[in-house]
Amino acid sequence: MTSPFQLGKLPTLSRSTVDRHEQLRANPEQRLARWSEAQVVVLDSKARTPVREGERVLATRKALTFGDTPPDEAFFLGEWEGVDYWSLPGEPAGEPELLEASGSWGFAEQIPRYDGELWVDLRAYGERLDDTSAGLFTTAQSLRHWHRRARFCARDGSPTQRILFGWATRCEAQGHEEYPRTDPAVICLVHDEVGVNGEHVLLARQPIWPKGRYSVLAGFVEAGESLEGCVTREIREEVGIEVRDARYLGSQPWPFPRSIMLGFAACAESSAPLTPADGEIEEALWVSRADVRAAFENEGRPTPIGDGAASMMLPGNSSIARVMLEAWANADSGA
Repeated sequence: MTSPFQLGKLPTLSRSTVDRHEQLRANPEQRLARWSEAQVVVLDSKARTPVREGERVLATRKALTFGDTPPDEAFFLGEWEGVDYWSLPGEPAGEPELLEASGSWGFAEQIPRYDGELWVDLRAYGERLDDTSAGLFTTAQSLRHWHRRARFCARDGSPTQRILFGWATRCEAQGHEEYPRTDPAVICLVHDEVGVNGEHVLLARQPIWPKGRYSVLAGFVEAGESLEGCVTREIREEVGIEVRDARYLGSQPWPFPRSIMLGFAACAESSAPLTPADGEIEEALWVSRADVRAAFENEGRPTPIGDGAASMMLPGNSSIARVMLEAWANADSGA
């Protein structure tokens, strides 16, 4: 008997090996004592970090390069195999050589190279990193984005100070503490009602996306709303249909700037008329499993769908949307 499909692997940016236990942040004596042997993940003004060409690990820097003690702007990321990892701002020196490489959706992007190091973007390069590096890069970018929006207290507007090595702030006026915030968003793969897993999947594209780019539907959870309620509302708002049997698949941090994507599957009648939300969804359509499989096989190249009137490119490897679509494409409908 066919079972409901599940994610076949961990989403790219959910991978991590680093121990980020709260007690590590609350032990300043130990962190300072281990600083001399620590490694630092540097992020430039565009949130890029260096990797050595042909390698799957971050090109970290020795902590002592930045001083005998952690600078005020240093974030403690965690510990792995006896080494502490931190994050700090850092810019490459000199003029770069620009290399062309495949980006997050298969479109060509330019990556700067300095002295044998590529300064890469998390969204485009995250899936090429090993588990430790993917987790460090994702955490570093998440903290960076939060601190850029946490310089003043949300209660009284007074300036804040960083505490717990970057994992909290305390306002100078009243001592209120704030912790990194994550905005929950649901992302839902909707399939038709044929069998257990359906034979067609609902895909859509936003007006700002390059031509041919399609993905599953997603949206932010509102105040006082359950995750399942958000799934129902977002699909109704974006394409005008009702879904049922929403079930959880998995999650992935998405620090662009500070979201976590909560993956769901649901089903709907494919005969129901689709009404794309004006200004938000440019096109929505049902796509067969065969066409989705062909799109994966044609990696990076537009794939004709249906009668050939449209072409399709699927989400990049750093997105949970891709993992969801791969799992659905590899499942049987159960019809």
